[in-house]
Amino acid sequence: MAATKLNQIIAVEKGVKSKSFSELTEAHHQLLKPALLSGIARTYQPKDDEGEQLPPESTRVQVKAEDVLQRTAASLTRLFDVTATKDWANCVAKADVAVDGRVLVKDAPVTYLLFLEKQLTDLHTFVKKLPVLDAAESWALDASSDSWKTDAVQTYRTKRVPRNHVKAEATEKHPAQVEVYYEDVTIGYWTTVKFSGALPAKRVNELLERVEKLQQAVKFAREEANGTETTDQRVGEAVFGYLFG
Repeated sequence: MAATKLNQIIAVEKGVKSKSFSELTEAHHQLLKPALLSGIARTYQPKDDEGEQLPPESTRVQVKAEDVLQRTAASLTRLFDVTATKDWANCVAKADVAVDGRVLVKDAPVTYLLFLEKQLTDLHTFVKKLPVLDAAESWALDASSDSWKTDAVQTYRTKRVPRNHVKAEATEKHPAQVEVYYEDVTIGYWTTVKFSGALPAKRVNELLERVEKLQQAVKFAREEANGTETTDQRVGEAVFGYLFG
């Protein structure tokens, strides 16, 4: 049996699968057409020598079910063999997932590495959308509330108070001319401290960097595992020898 690398099998598997499906569909359609499976031969002989002579008629059988079975077996045998070779190889193809020299997953099989890749793609999206502290504020970690908080900021609370402005003093003949205006007067103070459960941008960036490093490590491990040499499997012949033999 010839030695084959797993990535070579993966490269041809899709094409073999597509070709086999197409040929199986075509075979199925052929067997559903009775006219292709039918033939006939007719000759005519008049009742006497003076009768009309007619030429013989014949239709050949175009499709033989047994031939279709053999062609189908040959087509699917290749698919069965390629798939078996890939699945057998996946049982032995393994690689370590390591980041900065630290092995996080030892001897991970290819199927698990594919799972990790999918999960890390989702985790990257998740981490990228984590809430980040408002950069316009100055934040400090507060142990008592177990969250981030800002320094206290004091603001004034004011109230509009009416005031009288005498434009003209009263006289014996005319009352005083008074104009009302409003003045903002401080009546109290607000002391505000903001709290947040979001994360510092630095923390989010560090998490993203870790996810991306692990993504690269998993891809590297998968490529390494896919380079594993395996043995071509020959199972299709035995299967179809039983099925259609």
